[in-house]
Amino acid sequence: MDLYKGCVLCNRSCGVDRTKGVRGFCGEGDALRVAWAGIHRGEEPVVCGSRGSGTIFFTGCTLKCFFCQNFQLSREGMGKEITEEEFAALCLKLQEAGVENINLVTGTQWIPSIVEGLRRAKVTGLRIPILWNSSGFENEAALSLLQPWIDVYLPDLKTIDPEFSKELFGTPRYPETATRAIEGMVEMRPPRFEGDRMVEGVIVRHLVLPGFLENTREVLGWFSRQLRYRAILSLMFQYTPLPKGVASPGEEKVSPPRVKASSRVAWDRGISEEEYQRVLEYLEEFRIRDGFVQEYAPTDNLLPDFGKIEAFPKELATPLWSWVEPD
Repeated sequence: MDLYKGCVLCNRSCGVDRTKGVRGFCGEGDALRVAWAGIHRGEEPVVCGSRGSGTIFFTGCTLKCFFCQNFQLSREGMGKEITEEEFAALCLKLQEAGVENINLVTGTQWIPSIVEGLRRAKVTGLRIPILWNSSGFENEAALSLLQPWIDVYLPDLKTIDPEFSKELFGTPRYPETATRAIEGMVEMRPPRFEGDRMVEGVIVRHLVLPGFLENTREVLGWFSRQLRYRAILSLMFQYTPLPKGVASPGEEKVSPPRVKASSRVAWDRGISEEEYQRVLEYLEEFRIRDGFVQEYAPTDNLLPDFGKIEAFPKELATPLWSWVEPD
């Protein structure tokens, strides 16, 4: 596909020709790769409804957070090549299983293939809402390609601080890119519900990082000023330290970013109960009342294992497709 030539689908703007096997930051060529698909029950209630969300996890990532729970996909490259026709069939298989929607996770690097697959699926009977679940690091041109196909957007907003962004992601451009993308999503899709399900709209997710509560406070302040009443906030407290030695192919092992001595943080721990309560106070401070707050559960290990067909606990998800071959 032409958009994989001189690729600028995200704001890394690598400009490489992925059709000739050259790989940019995301680590992917031009052949669509998927790792897992199934019925997921762990998303926000307005997403999961009573039947679960038909979730598809893609390989690769344009951001590669060092704390990514899906590091096996974003950094280790787990996944299998499928055609756009097979992707369309996978969407229809999920619909036939009775899911509330199709939930596309971390697909920015595959937007041209996904759009073609959705076009084929729509022609052959796909009718449930489509969700775009991403880091928020899409540029405006990429979002314009998605606009006709996506009903609900679930972008992350990790930080609005360019300096912190550079420490975390190796680029100061994330805050500007993500806030502009989210504002565009909100303009394109005002909230609309059918019963207790969101069928159009935007849910902005923010992961609270241990020791960096001021980062969360800044994000919540921005959300309150710019998006209150126009989007839903989802606060996540599931930061989990990753196994040591996680790395992308060809990369050195990943370690937490260097931070100033005055703001050093224990990346090897989860959120404390005191931090949890403080963030709840921020919600009151900014009068944010519409949305979701993850319950405090300090002992939970929420890391999926995409090296298995059963990548998630059985009560959380039911697999319908996996890149892992059955025994």
